[in-house]
Amino acid sequence: ARTAHKGQHGHVLIIGGDQGMAGAVRLAGEAALRTGAGLVSLATRPKHAAILAAACPELMSHGVTCGPDLQPLLRRATVVVIGPGLGRSSWARSLLAAVLETRQPRVIDADALNLLTGEPVMAECQVLTPHPGEAGRLLGITAAAVQADRFAAAQSIVERYGGTVVLKGAGTVVGSGGQVPAVCTLGNPGMATAGMGDVLSGVIAGLLGQGLAPPVAAVAGVCLHGCAGDRAAAAGERGLTARDVITELRAVLNTAAVGA
Repeated sequence: ARTAHKGQHGHVLIIGGDQGMAGAVRLAGEAALRTGAGLVSLATRPKHAAILAAACPELMSHGVTCGPDLQPLLRRATVVVIGPGLGRSSWARSLLAAVLETRQPRVIDADALNLLTGEPVMAECQVLTPHPGEAGRLLGITAAAVQADRFAAAQSIVERYGGTVVLKGAGTVVGSGGQVPAVCTLGNPGMATAGMGDVLSGVIAGLLGQGLAPPVAAVAGVCLHGCAGDRAAAAGERGLTARDVITELRAVLNTAAVGA
């Protein structure tokens, strides 16, 4: 709308970035912005906050030392992402516990998924984004068993944890309760590099912030991510990086909008 303002397009809070992994929350944050989120905040280790703010001034970066520090940030957020660069320390566990008490739509990724295996929480508002190894840990089986029947694995995760699951990999499967699973044929092997999952989490969160329901945001986000990856691969799959995909998101979104 010509009268739109940033407050109408969601406030995404991205939580993570433990020691040595600050880049993960930055990638997710930039992806959310490029997907159209109105506001994006980061909650990370205190020593990372100033660095991230300088690297990308559009991101509002906050240092947090424990779960209670998240409360004012959670109150302002409309969507939460937890997992990029989170790690598995007591710091990470405290932050995840705080998030699991909220009711905002949320994306759970990376080490937040690994921590969730010890204390499964059912919630319809969440999107889980595991790769096969993480999916195996969520279900207590091997990654090979997940790959042997990806549809069954996705369905089992939905039954155990609720919400929507994005089982990443070649032919990403998106499933939710009572829905026929979707398979995305977009994307390429050049996308098998560090940070690509962080970008996907940010993309899905950006769409959630703009009002899409979790199952719809998951399908649209996976397709947008894959299409941007294919555009980036036009220059060659080898050497493709997560930031190359972020660069293409805006063009894909606006081309789709014109086509609609």
